[in-house]
Amino acid sequence: MGLNINLLKLREYGTVSEIRQDVISVTGLSNCMNGQLVLVSDCAKGVIVGFDLEYVLVLIVQMHGKVKPGDTVTTTMDEFKVPVGEGLLGRRVNSLVEPIDGQGIIKEDTSYPIFSTAPTVLEREPLNEVLETGTKMIDMTLPIGRGQRMLILGDRMTGKTTVGVDAIVNQKGKGVICIYCGVGKAEAAISRVTEVFDQEDVWEYGIMVTAGASDSMGQQYLVPYVAASISEYFMYEKGADVLLVFDDFTKHAWAYRQISLLLERAPGRDAYPGDIFYIHSQLVERAGKMKPELGGGSCTHLPIVETLQGDFAGYIPSNIISMTDGQVFLNALLFGEGFKPAVDMGLSVSRIGSKVQWPAMKKPTGMLKIEYVRFKELEKLTRIKAGHSSDIDDRLRQGKILEEVLKQDQNAPIAMEDQVMLLFGLQHGLLKNAGPGDVNVLVQSYIDMVRSKRPEVVEELVTGKTMTETVEQGLQDVLDMFLDSAAK
Repeated sequence: MGLNINLLKLREYGTVSEIRQDVISVTGLSNCMNGQLVLVSDCAKGVIVGFDLEYVLVLIVQMHGKVKPGDTVTTTMDEFKVPVGEGLLGRRVNSLVEPIDGQGIIKEDTSYPIFSTAPTVLEREPLNEVLETGTKMIDMTLPIGRGQRMLILGDRMTGKTTVGVDAIVNQKGKGVICIYCGVGKAEAAISRVTEVFDQEDVWEYGIMVTAGASDSMGQQYLVPYVAASISEYFMYEKGADVLLVFDDFTKHAWAYRQISLLLERAPGRDAYPGDIFYIHSQLVERAGKMKPELGGGSCTHLPIVETLQGDFAGYIPSNIISMTDGQVFLNALLFGEGFKPAVDMGLSVSRIGSKVQWPAMKKPTGMLKIEYVRFKELEKLTRIKAGHSSDIDDRLRQGKILEEVLKQDQNAPIAMEDQVMLLFGLQHGLLKNAGPGDVNVLVQSYIDMVRSKRPEVVEELVTGKTMTETVEQGLQDVLDMFLDSAAK
């Protein structure tokens, strides 16, 4: 009679030998693997993060009681998985996918490993659809494709979270599942995002996965992986388009640096461990668009990184720039001047987006970025030189109008078709005689007039996404009517 052993039910027992903050050393575990879940007596859960000659290193991710030397550690021959499913929609959970919104238990459909591998090149297909962020400057000059990885970086308090959250707000009714992943954020900052979710009805298609500044290092380290696993469930199982905002990777790098120093790993540049690049690339590589036979879903990543005094070339910022498909750089000086969103056109780039941009947007936005950068250079030069020609005055006035066109309030995303109408009006003399203070009123009045007088033109623009002769003629007719009525 053969012996039938189910390896997944095998348990191993070890003993806690040493405790260093959130990291414990365990002896007696000879058949374990990296990323495996372990239970410490009845008082803690941990994950295996490293090995030494005599012992295994375990990172505590949840603690119910005090861990002491001599406690029993139990493992099962299973990797660390978290529950996932449609029941997560509209919920706020922690890094172990336990509810923290007081709304009771969450029904799980299945479980996913948190350290899963990224899809291969053969499983992906080229990006072919734009992700509408609702932020004019991004949609017009730095478009993002569904499945792209776009970094948002800038100093503290420059509106990075706002750009990410506005992109989430703008997905309402567009069939995109949105996940906000908060890493090491203060509770007040997370509460502000929760308020926006409440006010804008984001919970219908949104999930929040958070590990705050007061949570353990283990939870802060794991939370982006968990958010990525939840997004993969919707991408693979449901064929859905997912938007995942990581806020932010700087705090994640800090948590990992702390853990690595406790694990006695050799510090490298800026005291970060040498594998910090691998840690983040492993996360962002999980974004992409799947082939139709694999469901055709996509996952777009918007990682956020905090810079110090605009240091674009810092270790973590430059690491993540090298592994993403472009970056939106938010400039503290522009923010201080009242130009919001404070996107620095000169240092921002999208390496994929223009391929998926609406054809109706491509032509008019081609020169927009160059015109704006030229205006900012001219403005710098004229600040120090008094008395200039009427031609320069005229160019400065046009630049100021363009600046007003690109400004936008927070949590007020603008539909893509409205942006196309705005660009058409800008090109065809809508703001020819306007002052900077009149821009918003004129633009909104013109868009409202197009929507009321020629709704079929707007409909054709939304469905076709191209500037056909019919659309162009319709917009021009309304513009002529609008300018005539304004002249009277």
